[in-house]
Amino acid sequence: MAAGRGNDGMGRMMEMMHPMMGEHGAMGMPFEHVEGRIAYLKAELKITDAQAAAWNAFAETMRADATAMKAMHDDMAKSGMPATTPERMTARRQMMTTRISMMERSEMSVKALYAALSVDQRKAFDQMMSGPMGMM
Repeated sequence: MAAGRGNDGMGRMMEMMHPMMGEHGAMGMPFEHVEGRIAYLKAELKITDAQAAAWNAFAETMRADATAMKAMHDDMAKSGMPATTPERMTARRQMMTTRISMMERSEMSVKALYAALSVDQRKAFDQMMSGPMGMM
């Protein structure tokens, strides 16, 4: 990519990928349809009233993570790809810092929920959360 063409290069790359992957990729963006994922997980796990507090904390964490990811995505889409190596490194570091914060939040709520689940629910949870759409 030529110097000074950071935003143009990102735009062209997105245009080339669009026909292959649709608007947001084959599976969509991880922050999309979070309420549907939450409802699916709750139904599949058969969350009981006794598990509601741990479940609600987990669901709120998923929502907060989705909001943070959408904000990060929107910011990247608005500002485009940084033109210089130092700027790209700064952007990557900021993205990783956000992702680490999200992981720390998620880890706490997952551990609390996991402790409240039955053995069968844990097995189901492990399977559902192992794929690319499991954790955000």
